[in-house]
Amino acid sequence: MKCPFCGEVDNKVIDSRLSKDGNAIRRRRECLVCSRRFTTYEYIEEIPVMIIKKDGRREAFSREKLRSGIQKACQKRDISMNIIEEFLDELERDLREIGEKEIPSNKIGEKVMAKLHEIDDVAYVRFASVYREFKDVNDFVSELKSLLSRH
Repeated sequence: MKCPFCGEVDNKVIDSRLSKDGNAIRRRRECLVCSRRFTTYEYIEEIPVMIIKKDGRREAFSREKLRSGIQKACQKRDISMNIIEEFLDELERDLREIGEKEIPSNKIGEKVMAKLHEIDDVAYVRFASVYREFKDVNDFVSELKSLLSRH
C-alpha cells in the first residue's frame, strides 16, 4: 500500500477493525518513511453480474436502473423507500447467491413483479405493463382479470 503523503510502500498496520456497516475492514496504517498515518479499507471484490436482455444483449446489473423502474411503478403510492431498498438488498443477495455470472432479465423481472404483487397491486400492474410490454388496453384488462381472480 502506497503512502498517500510520500508515495513509499513501506508501512505498518497499527489497527484493524470492521467498518461501521460491516462490509469492509478498516485499517490504520503508519508510513515507515514519513511517519504519517492514513486509513485504508479492504472490501470483498465482487464479480459483476451480467444481465442477458430479451434481445440477447448483455449489460452489467444496475441497482440504480432497477431502483428507478421500481420507483416509477410505486410513484404516488404509500410505499416507503425503506421497503424498496430492503427488497433491492434482498434481490442483490439472491442474485449473488445464485452464483451465475449471467442471469436472464426475465428472472429478475419475475422476482420484482412477485414482490410488487405482495406490496401493492397498482405498482405491480404499472411495472408489469412496462416489463411485459403491454400493447393496448386489452393487455391491461387481461392482467387485471388475472389479478382479481387471485384475490
